[in-house]
This record gives sequence, C-alpha cells and structure tokens, in this order.
Amino acid sequence: MHVLRVVGPSDAGKTTLVERLTERLADEGRVATVKHINCDPDVDTEGKDTARHRRAGAKETYGVTSDGSWFATGRERSLSDLLDDFAPEYDYALVEGYGDATLPTVVLGGEGGDEADDDGREYAGEILQRATDADSVDIEVLLDALADCEPYETLESLVQRAKRSPDAEFSGAIATFTGRVRARDSPEDAATEFLEFEKYDGVAEEKLAAISEELEARDGVYDVLLHHRTGVVEAGEDIVFVVVLAGHRTEAFETVEDGINRLKAEVPLFKKEVTVEGEFWAHQHEEHGHD
Repeated sequence: MHVLRVVGPSDAGKTTLVERLTERLADEGRVATVKHINCDPDVDTEGKDTARHRRAGAKETYGVTSDGSWFATGRERSLSDLLDDFAPEYDYALVEGYGDATLPTVVLGGEGGDEADDDGREYAGEILQRATDADSVDIEVLLDALADCEPYETLESLVQRAKRSPDAEFSGAIATFTGRVRARDSPEDAATEFLEFEKYDGVAEEKLAAISEELEARDGVYDVLLHHRTGVVEAGEDIVFVVVLAGHRTEAFETVEDGINRLKAEVPLFKKEVTVEGEFWAHQHEEHGHD
C-alpha cells in the first residue's frame, strides 16, 4: 500500500486535493483516507470533509482527533493502527493532516525550502511536491514520485498478497518471519531507543528481488516475499518480514530461514543505532536487533 500525506494551512485546500487524488487513484485500486481533526468528533463540522472523501471514491474514511477519538464506533485508534488495518486490503491511503507523522508528503501553501513551510514548520518524511494550493498540484508528477517511495507493508499485507498468488491452490503452507527492534541484549546493556535504516537506492531492491526469485525456483516453493523497513524504527517495532507460500511446511520453514539469512548477509543496508548512551552507524551485516 502506498501512503501519501497532505499538509498545509486550513485554507490551502487539503480536502480538495484529497478529493482529486481519490478520484484519480480509485481507477487504479482501492483507496482509504484519514483526516486529522481538531474538534470533538461528535461535532459534525469536520465530518463533512470525510464525507467528501467518500463521495470522491474512498472505500473507507476516518476522522481522528489528537487523543485518538474518531468518527466511528469501537476502540480508539491511532494513525499507525489505521494504516496497519488498511495495508492488507487497500492499494492507497491518503492522510489529511498529521504533520508529525513520517510519511511521503505534499505540502500546500508553502514556498519554503525542502523541509520547512512559510511559517518555518518542518515535516518528517520525504516531501514529494510543494504547491500554493490544491489546484496547483501536478497530480501525475506527484503520483510518479509516490510510486518510487517505499510502500507501507505489514506482515498481514504480505500474507494476503501471498494468498492471492496464482499458485495458491497448490499451497498447503504459509510460513513467516518477523524481525523486531530488540531493546537490549541483556539487562546490563544500554537500552536501544530506535534504529534508523538507509539503503542504496535501487541496489537493495534489486538484491531482494534476486533472492526472492532464486528461492522461488525451489521445488514446492511458489511465492517468497521479503520486506525491510527503512527510516526510523523504534524499539519494539517490526523491522523485517519474510513470507513464504509453499506446498508443504518443510520447504516453507526451510525457505523462510534461508530468506532471512540471505537478506541479512547480502542486502546492502546501513543502520544507525540510538541508545540512551549514544549513537553509532553500522552495516546491515552486523547484528542489529533481530535474530
């Protein structure tokens, strides 16, 4: 799933841009939207904007306040909760607001540098385009840039993709591995706060694809999905996923183990580890928080 955030002043036309993007993307896949609101969700003044999202073609829409209240029934949800739920089912998620989230972003109403708007606000995540208002955004250029961004994946989204494989009817097993950021190796170690991963653009993707292709050539192995997150990953969060669709459990388990071992040994990634005592950069081939 590709995620795009729209930020800017209240009068810059964020909802209008989400409408335009939803109408365009609905022709290519399923779209969900989230709007960050600043009022009580029981007040309908902002619910009209999520209704505009739905009319534009969004299959699922939410308005969420800073404290997690939302335009729906059930437990309180965070943005990450919603994106995790969207990922297995949707091709695109459009986020209106949430200036503090680390997501691919289009900034409206600003003419500043690469990171700050006219008011000096900085946004986490890659800024794909800036425009004075919604009508000034070049939609096709923006979506081309979004296509080059890392997709938002979860273990469940990868499992669902494996289940949609043309060879799924021959499969009797799906095996998975999830690597997490380990807070510490022992009680005496300095606690890890987060890891930050960088990769060689293009090279890492090519290597991941090559590993998957080679593993899929094995008898009884139908689909191998590998995903390694980049950017900041906090302690306790997931880093890497391996999903294998196979005929039987034996080849499924063996391929999962070989997949994570080859990913760690062969894919060119660098990471910065930040602990309570300091920070340092290390190559992916060194131990970095998952086994």
